[in-house]
Amino acid sequence: MRVLLVGGGGREHALAWKLKQSKKLEHLYIAPGNPGTAAFGTNVDIADTDIAGLVAFAKTQKIDLAVIGPEEPLAAGAVDAFEAVGIKAFGPNKAAAQLEADKAFAKTIMRANSIPTAESRTFTSFEDAKAYIASRDEAVVVKAAGLAKGKGVFVCDEPSDAILAAERIMVNGIFGNAGKTIVVEDKLLGQEASILAFVDGHNIYVMESAQDHKPIGDGDTGDNTGGMGAYCPAPIVTDKLMNQIVREILVPTVDGMNRNETPFKGILYAGLMLTQGGPRVLEFNVRFGDPETQPILMRLKSDLLEVMLAVCEGRLDKVTLQWDKRPAVCVVMASGGYPGNYEKGKVIRGLDEAAKIKDVMVFHAGTAKKGDDIVTNGGRVLGVTGVGDTIAAAKAKAYEAVSKISFEGAVYRRDIADKAIKQF
Repeated sequence: MRVLLVGGGGREHALAWKLKQSKKLEHLYIAPGNPGTAAFGTNVDIADTDIAGLVAFAKTQKIDLAVIGPEEPLAAGAVDAFEAVGIKAFGPNKAAAQLEADKAFAKTIMRANSIPTAESRTFTSFEDAKAYIASRDEAVVVKAAGLAKGKGVFVCDEPSDAILAAERIMVNGIFGNAGKTIVVEDKLLGQEASILAFVDGHNIYVMESAQDHKPIGDGDTGDNTGGMGAYCPAPIVTDKLMNQIVREILVPTVDGMNRNETPFKGILYAGLMLTQGGPRVLEFNVRFGDPETQPILMRLKSDLLEVMLAVCEGRLDKVTLQWDKRPAVCVVMASGGYPGNYEKGKVIRGLDEAAKIKDVMVFHAGTAKKGDDIVTNGGRVLGVTGVGDTIAAAKAKAYEAVSKISFEGAVYRRDIADKAIKQF
């Protein structure tokens, strides 16, 4: 099969690495890709948001399957565009992608289907939002309703901070059109978990659990990012709890999307808070998470291309996935200043040394080629991922590889997976 993978981040490097292992694969193209993906296929200089260009390329190259990585092209209707010319596409169509692209839509789906989530209000007027927040005594979370690359969430313990966050989003327009509508919800307490599942419109196949680390600093301090690391599995998600999540969250969501006439196919990602009262949905994503994809795919032993085809063809009930029993840990190395302003073009050293370590993969997230050098080209630069017999061993592998890599201003958390190691 000839496959076009759309995207150019760490998630896409991991997807390219895994797709390359399929016996069904004839050739893999990645648009736009990055220096890491180039080892597993042909990078194509087409932006992941240039849907017309992607479709034209796919027709010319007789692509059999398009795999859409990022949320922006999914929300813009990339799957619809490929399917309109008879090309299979992995991911939800534009209508179903609203589950991530519009948090207000997601809240409506959850309320209509009794899916446990935080109590919330949706606002299109800053003055109305300000009045509501000022009337609250408890901590709240302020979210841009649209796509904000994982940075549109502000956890506020004081009403004054929440009002300031709403003003920055709605009045100052820090997220553009994504912040014209906001969701203000109660702050939930507990540990987070990431639950990803393949969905073919009716059938659900849940992957191994993971836990992401959003804040920039150790101990979950500082600004929220797109994710500074992840591990898989998350021991806090027991078999009993996973069954509850499937029963109370995933099944009602898929059924609710069908009743809403927006049937869901692709990856359903539930970002959960595990509260004392049970799991609650923080957000839905409609694609592989980043950086959760890196440790999850490091553990997947089955053919990823096979399962993607099963999703597209509505035969997910015929699939059985095999997993490496060993845990995996991913540590993100980021540019200094991220998630705020940062400089690009810093030379990255030590990649070859890190690659020599057994059971380690260094996934490129924000890199570029400059002459003979690999340089930084984004906020999150690398996802250094290790596998080990225990979570502690996997963490040690990842950080051993991190110690071999350097670039000016590099920052990374030193406590990825510590929650699992300390508690279990």
